[in-house]
Amino acid sequence: MGNITFQKALEVIESLPEEQRESLVDIIKRRLVEERRDRLAQNIKKAKEEYKQGRVKRGTVDDVMDELLK
Repeated sequence: MGNITFQKALEVIESLPEEQRESLVDIIKRRLVEERRDRLAQNIKKAKEEYKQGRVKRGTVDDVMDELLK
């Protein structure tokens, strides 16, 4: 797909029948949820790896505040 402006994309979408627009909204919402889930899984994996390598500290909020104030 070539370059398309946001406005042009909206115009194309608005030209679709209502049922197709609703389907498109559902598809986009599901894909956004999947992307967020994938990012969360990547962040969790990275955090676990950093923890195993000793690059992450455990503690309470008070511990973090004490560390920040040093």
